[in-house]
Amino acid sequence: MSALLLGLGFGLATAAVLAISTVALSLQFSVTNFPNFAHGEMMTVGAYAAYTTYLTWGNVVVAGIASIVAGAAVGVAMNLSVIAPFRRRNAAPLTLFVLTIGIALIVQNVVLFHYGGQTETLQVNGGVPHHILGLELTTEQLIIIGLAIVVMLGVHVMLKYTSFGRAQRAVAESPSLAESSGISSRRIINLTWVITGGLAGLAGYALALDTGGLTPTMGFNFLLVVFAAAILGGIGQPYGAMLGSLVVGVAMEVSASYIPSDYKQVVAFVILIAALLIRPQGLIPAKSLAVA
Repeated sequence: MSALLLGLGFGLATAAVLAISTVALSLQFSVTNFPNFAHGEMMTVGAYAAYTTYLTWGNVVVAGIASIVAGAAVGVAMNLSVIAPFRRRNAAPLTLFVLTIGIALIVQNVVLFHYGGQTETLQVNGGVPHHILGLELTTEQLIIIGLAIVVMLGVHVMLKYTSFGRAQRAVAESPSLAESSGISSRRIINLTWVITGGLAGLAGYALALDTGGLTPTMGFNFLLVVFAAAILGGIGQPYGAMLGSLVVGVAMEVSASYIPSDYKQVVAFVILIAALLIRPQGLIPAKSLAVA
């Protein structure tokens, strides 16, 4: 198999992990209007919850559910205990951003204290690789791609066809106008933290499956790539996040077939810088949660 096809297979899996995480980050940003630097730690907690559950039950589905629940719990706790009180005091977005950096360090060290600093292994016994459309994909990669497809379809249906999605778009456009229309922006924001936390936890599980290992800094290390995909696609725009994740994920892994893999994250930022110079608003302008 050529290096290009091998890179494409890895690229699709990386893009799938990125898509789940980046869509969650974009949904949260569009409604709250500040970037959550603790997003990576929600991924880490989700990954370790899945790891612990898989060791106990040996079931990938149950592990996935555990990752969603754990990520959502961290998101809700972070919002209700820290973010919401400061928002009620009209804290600036920069203040909230700095707060999430502190939360990230706290969560990271709690995980470090509980699990230690060693790398834990999470591998599904998937047997031989599968050959699909000329690509060689492992069972883990197929699970990750399947998860991403389900999540992307679910987000699309939620935003376009549900009352919650319409309310979420209204709050993203103008919280005060949404309130005057009878929409509780506080309720919508709280539910958004539940959803984005759950998706971040699931993304952490997918990342652990993709790399085969877990460390307390895994989400933190992956977060800058998530931001790159989000900004490339159009920050705050979920559909842009999907497109940005595909471009960044495939470019990273294909480049790793020709250059040392240690430099593949640099490729993501080269693409980001080039895109910002040529199209600073992102591939899809980040106006709101508007859908076609």
